[in-house]
Amino acid sequence: MELPSFHLPAAKSAAIRAFPAAYSGNVFIGATEHIEAAQAVIYGMPMDWTVSFRPGSRFGPARIREVSLGLEEYSPYLDRDLSEISYFDAGDIPLPFGNPLRSVEMIYEFTAQVFAASKFPLGLGGEHLASWGAIRAAAEAYPDLRVVHIDAHTDLREDYEGETDSHATVMRKVCAAIGPQRVYQFGIRSGTREEFAYARGNTHFFPFEVADPLSRVLNELQGFPVYVTWDIDVLDPSYVPGTGTAEHGGITPHEAFATLGLLRNLRVVGFDLVEVAPPLDPAELAQILGAKLVREALLACLPPR
Repeated sequence: MELPSFHLPAAKSAAIRAFPAAYSGNVFIGATEHIEAAQAVIYGMPMDWTVSFRPGSRFGPARIREVSLGLEEYSPYLDRDLSEISYFDAGDIPLPFGNPLRSVEMIYEFTAQVFAASKFPLGLGGEHLASWGAIRAAAEAYPDLRVVHIDAHTDLREDYEGETDSHATVMRKVCAAIGPQRVYQFGIRSGTREEFAYARGNTHFFPFEVADPLSRVLNELQGFPVYVTWDIDVLDPSYVPGTGTAEHGGITPHEAFATLGLLRNLRVVGFDLVEVAPPLDPAELAQILGAKLVREALLACLPPR
């Protein structure tokens, strides 16, 4: 099914048109005005329709773009500059309010076209269920896909309060689609006993830490296409109070940047950052850190032009 006026044609040689941003005319710092030559496409997934605690992440994509204008384009962590790469900011997908199934389908349709155009999709959430559309498209584009899941929560429930389509079920859907042995989970520190048992017996499960265990499994992931889905609540809420389901005991920004540096050693084909909720963070710690994580992800995952 084709998207509305913001359809991205599959043919790489065809002109690619963007849709207007739903909440903001701003674009992420350093974004090119021309999508045809861009290596990556940034897009927003402004939904929080299934959030079970504190809503507000639908405003994350627009605010991450806005605060990105305060960043330097140079990363001292990676010794790289955004001027070395090319990426286009397509704005927010205009998702139908309160309709999670159609929203996820629209995200799938859009990212499938980004993959078909041989470009790198980088999604800004939005709640974590939004990632399911992009991961589904990635799995179709890359049948041997591996998924790296960085999060405070297992997200492995089969349903949440009777709802199978929930931010708490997204990784169980991924496991069902590609097989749990292709899923690598890091930083987890919250979930039901059943979810932890499932993870320990089925996925590659590394609770509480991220950078060190990821460094130990890099060889296992070498050569495979990897999709990275990053929930900002993996960081301790002392650093990111602006997220819907905060969990104490999380990682530091230093470990987060070290983790992103490790992605240089992998064949990452897609990335998303979810669960930044600006209304919960008037000091803007979460959204500023979110923008910096996006900068580091772009520089870690994209080769020089």
